Amino acid sequence: MTAPATTPAATTPAAAPPAAVFVVDDDADHLAALADLIGAAGYRATAFTDAESALQAARATPPDAVITDLRMPGMDGLALTSALGEAGLAVPVIMLTGHGDVAHAVRAMRAGAEDFLEKPYDAAHLLAVLARTLRAKAAQSELTRLQALVQAQEAHRLLGESSGMERLRARIAALAPLDVDVVVTGETGTGKELVARALHDQSPRAAAPYVAVNCAALPEAMVESLMFGHADGAFPGAGAAKPGKIEAAHGGTLVLDEVEAMAPAVQAKLLRALQERQVERLGENRLRSVDIRVIATSKADLATLVRQGDFRADLYWRLAGATVETEPLRAMGHDIVLIFTHYAQLAARRYGRPDPEVGFSLRKSLLARPWPGNVRELKAAAEAHALGLAPLAQPSETPGAAPAGGSLPDRVAAFEAREIRAALERFRGNTDLAAKALGLPRRTLNDKMNRYGLRD
Repeated sequence: MTAPATTPAATTPAAAPPAAVFVVDDDADHLAALADLIGAAGYRATAFTDAESALQAARATPPDAVITDLRMPGMDGLALTSALGEAGLAVPVIMLTGHGDVAHAVRAMRAGAEDFLEKPYDAAHLLAVLARTLRAKAAQSELTRLQALVQAQEAHRLLGESSGMERLRARIAALAPLDVDVVVTGETGTGKELVARALHDQSPRAAAPYVAVNCAALPEAMVESLMFGHADGAFPGAGAAKPGKIEAAHGGTLVLDEVEAMAPAVQAKLLRALQERQVERLGENRLRSVDIRVIATSKADLATLVRQGDFRADLYWRLAGATVETEPLRAMGHDIVLIFTHYAQLAARRYGRPDPEVGFSLRKSLLARPWPGNVRELKAAAEAHALGLAPLAQPSETPGAAPAGGSLPDRVAAFEAREIRAALERFRGNTDLAAKALGLPRRTLNDKMNRYGLRD
């Protein structure tokens, strides 16, 4: 039997609720005294006279820590500690026993106990151990959170130090907290999906669903069912009722990738759903409310498509509460080298290879290429370079690229101008820092800037 006896916690700041501590002991008198001590110290103590009840309660609502007696009838403290671990509950356990010895201490620690105290214990020492345990748990929780955040940022990272990339990040930071629909445009491979993910991850909807739909890949016969859902048996082979992509994004963000490819008939239904924030499943005669933010991406300029009659004007204005444009890779200067190096190192580490060298001649080749596939093409080239699968082709060898042409002095001058421009971008126009990075006297750099028209 359990004897839930939750003691009132001492007053704590509203921003930091008291930690929940389970106290488990078959000795009712000791249990009551210990629960009172924990409660008086400012924690929220819940008492249990048996381990089974404590385990059941922990599975429903995990506490911040458990203080348990070692020897109890039925499930003892060691078994409780093991069961908490097997249930996937990262709850620190402090073990108490009146039969303390080294063997029991070792068994308790191996079972996952955080600490081991012998009865009779000093109350101040017990509270100090509890406080230390809770601090360690909070630190571990924060570390886990930060590691998850870093992994998420690594997976969806917007790399670059150029002024254009800084403007893009600033634009995302300004729009993310606003519950406004956004259109993201840019060439293929310029990171439109990363922008959409960043807008979601930095918004109040970050913990809610992120649902991406590739509009160009939607099968025409199933597009309405996939987008709006269907009722039970709405059409042959429909099966059980199923929500569509719009409903699946309820509370979060719906990303319409390559929205320019959406069929006109679907554009009309989508417009109605976005205007009313309601959807009607196929085969149903009822409207379902949805709370979504919509981010549409397009490799074509939607405003131009509207003028040409290839995209609904009313849908465009509904989607374009705000707009973001991604830059092509060729406009990012020194960021090309930075991004290439990043992806090459990731690939090398993934396959247990040493970090590849990105020397002067390779940097020269990187900056000279037109990169029609943008970051997507650059990433593939970086991974191939890291694995030694193929040498990076020179610009004249790149499929679809124009020959370098011109005399050698002209080509050297063009390369020198690109390097200087990249350094100025990297250091935000600071000529002192750019000159040091390039290994040039500042007067020489100024002369070359004037010669190449880079003063602005």
